[in-house]
Amino acid sequence: MFAAALSICQPLARADTPVTVGGSFTLTAPDGTTVTDETYRGKWLLVFFGYTSCPDICPTTLSSIAAAIEELGPDAAKLQPLFITVDPERDTPEVMGSFTAAFDPRIVGLTGSPQQIAAVSEAYGAYGVARRGEAGGDDYLMDHGTHIYIMNPQGQFVEGLDSDTPSSGIAARLGELVR
Repeated sequence: MFAAALSICQPLARADTPVTVGGSFTLTAPDGTTVTDETYRGKWLLVFFGYTSCPDICPTTLSSIAAAIEELGPDAAKLQPLFITVDPERDTPEVMGSFTAAFDPRIVGLTGSPQQIAAVSEAYGAYGVARRGEAGGDDYLMDHGTHIYIMNPQGQFVEGLDSDTPSSGIAARLGELVR
């Protein structure tokens, strides 16, 4: 029992474990421009997958990310937080831009076609599955992962954190990495 509780407090994974996370992607930024993984080379990436209609995990996690990058001060310029939708049906570039700007304008919301989202999700080991009620329509929830992926300036996976990591923990870890 103690070991299970202790494992919850540990980071998702570290680069010294045999994992392949991340890879090339082509997505759409809030201003409608096409971006790729290469667009962000030279910056540390903090990547989180979710959706704008999420009632709990996404707003809480984005608030923590926003507080963490604020806590980093000038070192935040070395970082690019990305919020990638798992719900491309509803999350247009405009919707993503408005949503992320409400937390911090430095967080970039990315969307794409269902195929593009499936490809980037697969590359990161992320997922998003719609839970539609009997009525169907646009009123549905998405089951999705809760990991925050830290990628180095060369685009390689460094570490994963769980979405319930407090902002102080995110900031402390990022501070160690980017300094």
